[in-house]
Amino acid sequence: MLAQQRQAAILDRVRAAGGVRVSELASEYGVSDMTIRRDLESLADRGLLAKVHGGATTVSPGSTHEPGFAAKSVRQRSEKAAMAMRAAALVSPGDAIALSAGTTTAGLAQRLVDVPALTVVTNSIPVADIFYRAGRPDQTVVLTGGTRTPSDALVGPVAVAAIGTLHLDMLFMGVHGMSERAGYTTPNLMEADVNRALVEAAERLVVLADHTKWGTVGISSIVALNRADVVVTDEGLDEAARTILAEQVEELMVVSAQ
Repeated sequence: MLAQQRQAAILDRVRAAGGVRVSELASEYGVSDMTIRRDLESLADRGLLAKVHGGATTVSPGSTHEPGFAAKSVRQRSEKAAMAMRAAALVSPGDAIALSAGTTTAGLAQRLVDVPALTVVTNSIPVADIFYRAGRPDQTVVLTGGTRTPSDALVGPVAVAAIGTLHLDMLFMGVHGMSERAGYTTPNLMEADVNRALVEAAERLVVLADHTKWGTVGISSIVALNRADVVVTDEGLDEAARTILAEQVEELMVVSAQ
């Protein structure tokens, strides 16, 4: 098992059980205690768990905690890949679309680099870079200006002003959390402003949110649940949440992880 795979498995164990012991993990994965400690240190450095004596526990972030792009990129990888594949099927050649910041939308960007005559507006540095590196000459990519956040989003009045004059076919928006009461939320107040501007600029809103986002509430609401036309999620979402979303949005797409 590669270190990256082992760390992803360890993280799943921590989230499921609330905590793990070094000795148990070392025995289970057939590696040394020192290897497990390095794994835990790497995960702790990315804000994914808290190291304690002899093991690790979950972290309990507040509503303003914003993990970095690298930290979020290791979470729910298979679910995000399946969601990106399904969302990509909604895009046609010649569309003018927006992609908000986030690891899920970055995964979608990788599946859109070969779509002809696509115009993409984004406030995400990684998303813009994906299209730039692909270098398809008939695509136009617009990166808003603004102030950079821990999740590599560009936010603030410069970004909002840049978006305000645009008219787009569709917005694909990743979210920090979603709930029946708070709607779609983010831990960054300025990012909420930018996302609302993107929502207003787009004819249709597609929200990409894996099952772990349900019940998570950031400090700032972006829009209510029923503002989305489509929600793409994975089969880990429980039935109660599915029922609520199905009543609120035009279409709920539930995908199976790859």
